[in-house]
Amino acid sequence: MRRIWRVISGMAVVLALLLAGPLWMLASGEVDRGGHWSSASRAPAGLAPSPAEASEAVVQLYAARAWGWRGAFGVHTWIATRDAGAEAWRMHHVLSWRRPSLVSRSTATPDRAWYGSAPTLHADYRGEAAAAMIGPIEAAVAAYPAPSTYRAWPGPNSNTFIAWLIREVDGLEAALPVTAVGKDYLLEGPLAEAPGGLGVTASLVGLLGVTLGRDEGLELNLLGLSLGIDPRRPALKLPGIGRLGMAPAVKGRGEG
Repeated sequence: MRRIWRVISGMAVVLALLLAGPLWMLASGEVDRGGHWSSASRAPAGLAPSPAEASEAVVQLYAARAWGWRGAFGVHTWIATRDAGAEAWRMHHVLSWRRPSLVSRSTATPDRAWYGSAPTLHADYRGEAAAAMIGPIEAAVAAYPAPSTYRAWPGPNSNTFIAWLIREVDGLEAALPVTAVGKDYLLEGPLAEAPGGLGVTASLVGLLGVTLGRDEGLELNLLGLSLGIDPRRPALKLPGIGRLGMAPAVKGRGEG
Protein backbone atom coordinates (compact mmCIF):
# COMPACT_ATOMS: atom_id res chain seq x y z
CA MET A 1 0.00 0.00 0.00
CA ARG A 2 2.85 2.40 0.77
CA ARG A 3 4.28 1.89 -2.70
CA ILE A 4 0.90 2.52 -4.31
CA TRP A 5 0.44 5.61 -2.15
CA ARG A 6 3.86 6.92 -3.18
CA VAL A 7 3.00 6.43 -6.85
CA ILE A 8 -0.33 8.22 -6.44
CA SER A 9 1.33 11.03 -4.48
CA GLY A 10 4.02 11.40 -7.14
CA MET A 11 1.45 11.57 -9.91
CA ALA A 12 -0.51 14.18 -7.95
CA VAL A 13 2.62 16.32 -7.56
CA VAL A 14 3.42 16.09 -11.28
CA LEU A 15 -0.16 17.01 -12.20
CA ALA A 16 -0.09 19.96 -9.79
CA LEU A 17 3.15 21.24 -11.31
CA LEU A 18 1.79 20.90 -14.84
CA LEU A 19 -1.41 22.77 -13.97
CA ALA A 20 0.30 25.50 -11.92
CA GLY A 21 1.05 27.61 -14.99
CA PRO A 22 -2.43 27.48 -16.55
CA LEU A 23 -4.04 28.15 -13.18
CA TRP A 24 -1.77 31.15 -12.66
CA MET A 25 -2.72 32.45 -16.12
CA LEU A 26 -6.39 32.25 -15.14
CA ALA A 27 -5.95 33.71 -11.66
CA SER A 28 -3.74 36.60 -12.79
CA GLY A 29 -6.10 37.74 -15.50
CA GLU A 30 -3.51 37.15 -18.23
CA VAL A 31 -6.26 35.38 -20.16
CA ASP A 32 -9.45 37.30 -20.86
CA ARG A 33 -12.48 35.16 -20.00
CA GLY A 34 -15.06 37.94 -20.12
CA GLY A 35 -17.29 39.14 -22.90
CA HIS A 36 -18.31 37.30 -26.02
CA TRP A 37 -16.08 36.08 -28.82
CA SER A 38 -18.04 38.11 -31.37
CA SER A 39 -17.03 41.39 -29.69
CA ALA A 40 -13.36 40.48 -29.11
CA SER A 41 -10.70 42.44 -30.97
CA ARG A 42 -9.73 41.31 -34.47
CA ALA A 43 -7.39 44.23 -35.13
CA PRO A 44 -4.31 43.58 -37.31
CA ALA A 45 -1.01 43.47 -35.41
CA GLY A 46 1.08 45.11 -38.13
CA LEU A 47 3.14 41.95 -38.71
CA ALA A 48 2.01 41.19 -42.27
CA PRO A 49 3.65 43.49 -44.84
CA SER A 50 1.46 45.22 -47.39
CA PRO A 51 2.22 44.74 -51.10
CA ALA A 52 3.70 48.24 -51.08
CA GLU A 53 6.08 47.31 -48.26
CA ALA A 54 7.07 43.96 -49.75
CA SER A 55 6.04 42.99 -53.26
CA GLU A 56 7.88 39.65 -53.17
CA ALA A 57 6.37 36.33 -52.10
CA VAL A 58 5.87 35.95 -48.34
CA VAL A 59 5.21 33.00 -46.00
CA GLN A 60 4.42 33.74 -42.35
CA LEU A 61 3.49 31.56 -39.38
CA TYR A 62 1.56 32.96 -36.41
CA ALA A 63 0.49 31.92 -32.92
CA ALA A 64 -1.96 33.58 -30.53
CA ARG A 65 -3.63 32.61 -27.28
CA ALA A 66 -6.74 30.52 -27.76
CA TRP A 67 -10.13 32.04 -26.95
CA GLY A 68 -11.47 31.86 -23.38
CA TRP A 69 -10.23 29.43 -20.75
CA ARG A 70 -8.34 27.42 -23.36
CA GLY A 71 -5.97 30.36 -23.66
CA ALA A 72 -4.65 29.56 -20.18
CA PHE A 73 -3.30 26.31 -21.58
CA GLY A 74 -2.20 27.14 -25.07
CA VAL A 75 -2.18 28.92 -28.38
CA HIS A 76 -3.80 28.60 -31.79
CA THR A 77 -1.43 28.57 -34.78
CA TRP A 78 -1.92 29.30 -38.48
CA ILE A 79 0.08 29.89 -41.66
CA ALA A 80 -0.38 32.53 -44.34
CA THR A 81 1.11 32.84 -47.82
CA ARG A 82 1.13 35.56 -50.47
CA ASP A 83 2.41 35.26 -54.02
CA ALA A 84 4.73 37.89 -55.45
CA GLY A 85 2.74 40.91 -56.59
CA ALA A 86 -0.52 39.64 -55.08
CA GLU A 87 -2.86 41.74 -52.96
CA ALA A 88 -4.49 38.95 -50.94
CA TRP A 89 -3.06 36.29 -48.66
CA ARG A 90 -4.05 32.63 -48.32
CA MET A 91 -4.55 31.63 -44.69
CA HIS A 92 -4.65 27.99 -43.57
CA HIS A 93 -5.67 26.61 -40.16
CA VAL A 94 -7.86 24.02 -38.45
CA LEU A 95 -10.91 25.24 -36.52
CA SER A 96 -13.24 23.54 -34.06
CA TRP A 97 -16.20 25.93 -34.11
CA ARG A 98 -19.52 24.55 -35.33
CA ARG A 99 -17.79 21.50 -36.81
CA PRO A 100 -14.10 20.60 -37.00
CA SER A 101 -12.61 21.58 -40.32
CA LEU A 102 -9.47 22.61 -42.15
CA VAL A 103 -10.10 26.12 -43.46
CA SER A 104 -8.22 27.85 -46.28
CA ARG A 105 -9.37 31.32 -47.26
CA SER A 106 -8.26 34.59 -48.79
CA THR A 107 -7.66 37.55 -46.49
CA ALA A 108 -6.04 40.96 -46.53
CA THR A 109 -5.11 40.73 -42.83
CA PRO A 110 -3.60 37.37 -41.82
CA ASP A 111 -2.12 39.00 -38.70
CA ARG A 112 -5.45 39.88 -37.06
CA ALA A 113 -5.81 39.29 -33.33
CA TRP A 114 -7.22 35.89 -32.52
CA TYR A 115 -10.37 37.04 -30.73
CA GLY A 116 -8.67 39.42 -28.35
CA SER A 117 -5.19 37.90 -28.40
CA ALA A 118 -2.51 39.60 -30.50
CA PRO A 119 -0.49 37.13 -32.59
CA THR A 120 3.24 36.56 -32.45
CA LEU A 121 5.33 35.76 -35.51
CA HIS A 122 7.36 32.52 -35.60
CA ALA A 123 8.40 32.32 -39.25
CA ASP A 124 8.80 35.00 -41.91
CA TYR A 125 10.12 33.80 -45.28
CA ARG A 126 10.32 36.18 -48.23
CA GLY A 127 11.45 36.31 -51.83
CA GLU A 128 12.65 33.22 -53.66
CA ALA A 129 12.64 31.06 -50.51
CA ALA A 130 8.97 31.88 -49.88
CA ALA A 131 8.00 31.48 -53.54
CA ALA A 132 9.47 27.98 -53.59
CA MET A 133 7.38 27.00 -50.54
CA ILE A 134 3.93 28.22 -51.57
CA GLY A 135 3.13 25.40 -54.00
CA PRO A 136 4.31 22.67 -51.60
CA ILE A 137 2.34 24.32 -48.77
CA GLU A 138 -0.86 24.22 -50.84
CA ALA A 139 -0.18 20.57 -51.73
CA ALA A 140 0.48 19.66 -48.09
CA VAL A 141 -2.70 21.41 -46.95
CA ALA A 142 -4.69 19.34 -49.46
CA ALA A 143 -3.00 16.15 -48.22
CA TYR A 144 -3.46 16.71 -44.47
CA PRO A 145 -4.70 13.34 -43.15
CA ALA A 146 -7.09 14.66 -40.46
CA PRO A 147 -8.93 17.65 -42.03
CA SER A 148 -12.21 17.04 -40.18
CA THR A 149 -10.85 16.05 -36.78
CA TYR A 150 -10.28 18.35 -33.82
CA ARG A 151 -9.54 17.50 -30.20
CA ALA A 152 -8.27 20.34 -28.05
CA TRP A 153 -6.38 17.79 -25.94
CA PRO A 154 -4.14 15.97 -26.68
CA GLY A 155 -4.77 16.37 -30.44
CA PRO A 156 -5.09 16.37 -33.35
CA ASN A 157 -5.91 20.07 -33.45
CA SER A 158 -4.75 23.31 -35.07
CA ASN A 159 -1.23 22.92 -33.68
CA THR A 160 -1.02 19.30 -34.83
CA PHE A 161 -1.84 20.52 -38.34
CA ILE A 162 0.79 23.26 -38.38
CA ALA A 163 3.52 20.98 -36.96
CA TRP A 164 2.64 18.32 -39.56
CA LEU A 165 2.65 20.91 -42.35
CA ILE A 166 6.08 22.22 -41.35
CA ARG A 167 7.50 18.71 -41.52
CA GLU A 168 6.01 18.16 -44.97
CA VAL A 169 7.40 21.25 -46.69
CA ASP A 170 11.11 21.38 -47.52
CA GLY A 171 12.77 24.53 -46.26
CA LEU A 172 9.93 25.49 -43.93
CA GLU A 173 11.04 25.51 -40.30
CA ALA A 174 9.56 27.01 -37.13
CA ALA A 175 10.05 26.21 -33.46
CA LEU A 176 6.45 26.26 -32.25
CA PRO A 177 5.70 27.67 -28.78
CA VAL A 178 5.78 25.24 -25.87
CA THR A 179 2.14 26.29 -25.34
CA ALA A 180 1.12 24.91 -28.75
CA VAL A 181 -0.74 21.99 -27.15
CA GLY A 182 -1.13 19.23 -29.74
CA LYS A 183 2.05 19.97 -31.69
CA ASP A 184 3.55 16.73 -30.38
CA TYR A 185 0.60 14.61 -31.50
CA LEU A 186 2.19 12.67 -34.35
CA LEU A 187 -0.08 11.35 -37.08
CA GLU A 188 2.38 9.01 -38.76
CA GLY A 189 4.19 7.00 -36.09
CA PRO A 190 5.95 7.70 -32.78
CA LEU A 191 8.97 9.49 -34.30
CA ALA A 192 9.21 12.63 -36.45
CA GLU A 193 11.55 15.47 -37.29
CA ALA A 194 11.39 18.42 -34.88
CA PRO A 195 9.57 21.37 -36.51
CA GLY A 196 12.56 23.62 -35.84
CA GLY A 197 14.55 21.63 -38.37
CA LEU A 198 17.49 19.83 -36.81
CA GLY A 199 16.16 17.49 -34.15
CA VAL A 200 13.62 14.79 -33.35
CA THR A 201 10.27 14.40 -31.59
CA ALA A 202 9.22 11.13 -30.00
CA SER A 203 5.63 10.94 -28.79
CA LEU A 204 2.99 8.45 -27.66
CA VAL A 205 -0.37 9.81 -28.93
CA GLY A 206 0.55 13.28 -27.74
CA LEU A 207 0.44 12.35 -24.06
CA LEU A 208 4.03 11.42 -23.34
CA GLY A 209 7.07 12.41 -25.33
CA VAL A 210 10.27 14.36 -25.79
CA THR A 211 11.65 16.79 -28.35
CA LEU A 212 15.35 17.45 -28.71
CA GLY A 213 16.24 20.00 -31.34
CA ARG A 214 18.57 22.79 -32.37
CA ASP A 215 15.85 25.43 -32.02
CA GLU A 216 13.51 23.73 -29.52
CA GLY A 217 16.23 22.76 -27.04
CA LEU A 218 14.87 20.05 -24.74
CA GLU A 219 11.11 19.73 -24.26
CA LEU A 220 9.26 17.09 -22.26
CA ASN A 221 5.62 16.35 -22.99
CA LEU A 222 3.71 15.04 -19.98
CA LEU A 223 -0.02 14.43 -20.30
CA GLY A 224 -0.12 16.70 -23.35
CA LEU A 225 1.49 19.70 -21.62
CA SER A 226 5.10 20.61 -22.37
CA LEU A 227 7.97 22.10 -20.42
CA GLY A 228 11.60 22.51 -21.29
CA ILE A 229 14.74 24.56 -21.60
CA ASP A 230 16.35 26.32 -24.55
CA PRO A 231 20.13 26.60 -24.03
CA ARG A 232 20.79 28.17 -27.44
CA ARG A 233 18.62 31.23 -26.77
CA PRO A 234 18.47 30.85 -22.98
CA ALA A 235 14.93 30.43 -21.71
CA LEU A 236 12.71 28.24 -19.57
CA LYS A 237 9.55 26.88 -21.16
CA LEU A 238 6.62 26.32 -18.82
CA PRO A 239 3.12 24.88 -19.31
CA GLY A 240 0.53 27.61 -19.72
CA ILE A 241 2.98 30.42 -19.07
CA GLY A 242 5.18 29.81 -22.07
CA ARG A 243 8.70 31.11 -22.56
CA LEU A 244 10.64 32.94 -19.83
CA GLY A 245 13.92 34.34 -21.10
CA MET A 246 15.38 35.31 -24.46
CA ALA A 247 12.86 35.64 -27.30
CA PRO A 248 12.79 32.80 -29.84
CA ALA A 249 14.24 33.23 -33.30
CA VAL A 250 11.85 34.11 -36.13
CA LYS A 251 12.75 31.56 -38.77
CA GLY A 252 13.41 32.95 -42.23
CA ARG A 253 14.99 36.14 -40.95
CA GLY A 254 18.44 34.69 -40.47
CA GLU A 255 18.08 34.76 -36.68
CA GLY A 256 18.80 31.07 -36.24
